[in-house]
Amino acid sequence: MKTATTLTADVTVEKVDTLHVAYLRHVGPYQGDGELFGRLWGQMCKWAGPRGLLASPDTQMLCLYHDDPTVTEEAKLRLDICITVPEDTAVDGEIGKMALAGGDVAVARFELDPKQYGDAWTAVYGGWLPESGYQPDDRPAYERMVGDPKDHPEGKHTVDICVPVKPV
Repeated sequence: MKTATTLTADVTVEKVDTLHVAYLRHVGPYQGDGELFGRLWGQMCKWAGPRGLLASPDTQMLCLYHDDPTVTEEAKLRLDICITVPEDTAVDGEIGKMALAGGDVAVARFELDPKQYGDAWTAVYGGWLPESGYQPDDRPAYERMVGDPKDHPEGKHTVDICVPVKPV
């Protein structure tokens, strides 16, 4: 039985610029599948590394979610593993490219154990959002990876949950 989250979201609303990203898409179940995320990130880094796309300190690593897992069948869930790239970056093979429209984004930073990602999303959507004066807009929500869990003293994942919003 799923219990309510004990996480709370400390959220700021930021105006972000349009992000140009290279992405690798997965369709199907993904929740709690660390092996899948490891494989997808490995594939993205294998493509991006030789092109010098991971060398910039401004490069952001994102997990972009197109669907609400409480509504969409697991087999149809779409997830994109993304890195920010210069707008003129050429892509090939399984790697695609898109622009994420800028605008207001609610950003909540968490330090998580791998099994707490769902709780973090619940803290934002179920805790902060209903009382915020904002509602989600039509742009996809994403996680922005901050640092490497190997560098965290407790091995936790530092992540920003980013939810594009508009006033109610």
